[in-house]
Amino acid sequence: MGIPVAIVAGATGGPLLLIAYNVALVAIAWVTALMGPDPRRLAVVRTFDPVLSVRVPNKITVTIENTGAEPMQGLFRDEPPLDHQATQRETRLRVEPGRESVFQYSITPNTRGSDFFRGSFVRLDCPLGLVRKQAYLNTSQVVRVYPNVLALREFDLLKHKGKLDQIGIRKSRIKGLGTEFESLRDYAEGDDYRKIDWKATARRGKLVVRQFEQERNQPVILVVDVGRKMLADVNGVSKLDHVLDASLMLSHAAMVSGDLVGLLVYSDTVRRYVPPRKGRNQAGVIVDAIHDLTAEPLASSPQRAFSYLGRRWSRRALIVLFTEVEDEDDARNLTAGLRQALRRHLTLVVRVADPDLLRSAAGRVESEEDLFQKAASLQFVNERQKAGSLLDAGGFHSLETEPQDLAAALVSFYFQVKERSLL
Repeated sequence: MGIPVAIVAGATGGPLLLIAYNVALVAIAWVTALMGPDPRRLAVVRTFDPVLSVRVPNKITVTIENTGAEPMQGLFRDEPPLDHQATQRETRLRVEPGRESVFQYSITPNTRGSDFFRGSFVRLDCPLGLVRKQAYLNTSQVVRVYPNVLALREFDLLKHKGKLDQIGIRKSRIKGLGTEFESLRDYAEGDDYRKIDWKATARRGKLVVRQFEQERNQPVILVVDVGRKMLADVNGVSKLDHVLDASLMLSHAAMVSGDLVGLLVYSDTVRRYVPPRKGRNQAGVIVDAIHDLTAEPLASSPQRAFSYLGRRWSRRALIVLFTEVEDEDDARNLTAGLRQALRRHLTLVVRVADPDLLRSAAGRVESEEDLFQKAASLQFVNERQKAGSLLDAGGFHSLETEPQDLAAALVSFYFQVKERSLL
């Protein structure tokens, strides 16, 4: 409409006509904006889990209610925390008076800790389509990002179905090798002959074994190093983050099994301590205690940490020590410093293996640079293997595995401890 008027104005030498037209257009746009929808009549509610999981997609649901008397349509855009990767956070909406519009998207947090949604923006269509009314909606909202708590739901589901092997967790089909007699059942291939109940076998005319219930209320204490060695990245994620994801899975498995779980965090000194307890409340306490941990550029003192623990807990426990032991000197120092703990507790040392380093050590050599890289990687891998052997010889149990297998390996070890009544 503006082009023909401009042509006429130019042909008749009437620039005043063009000015008048533009003024009229602006006036109409202003009036339609005044008559247009009021963004303040949009009530926005954002819902999500009480805590989000780091490095995995988390579902966000946004409900937009029109509390006004006129239909509203336009564009809506949510503003998640800056550090979070979002999928499809913008939507086209049309909401009738008194009705709601719901849309969902997902965000993937990159780091743990507290953050906040920055609000929402809406751009509403006005009558005649000449203008759109844009507004910021103050829907800011605090969010807490934890280690991967979503994995715990998968664990519960697969455990209920008896399919934990699907996530790499090995669990004996024998119900338990504890000390409390529970029931009798038919003998199955692979059962321990020592569990055969000969009197019941004679009565029934077939082999029958005693089934024992695994002991409960046994303490499991997670000891987490947050010193400088845990600053290193593996697969683009800090070793500490890998450790926290795995420790969360282990603590959950132990609590589901009826055991007590505690936590000690240390670097040069003890940073946090949660005494071993059981129950749902304890699960929340453990998660809250680890969700915002960060590694520090400090030399760690496991001796000081275990001395602190020894003054507060004397009962035999499964202690899972997450740290880095890189060479034989590290292994000797750790063994010498923790002799008293080794005599009292069953202690597992957990280390995170670097897949890139292992690939480099096993890789083909096609250039001089490859040769030097392979030699350096082999030396480092060999030193770590020797350190692991020294830990085993010194009375520790040791576990070194790649990040993607760490949680499954830990829970499998825990189940083996329970099945063999090692505590």
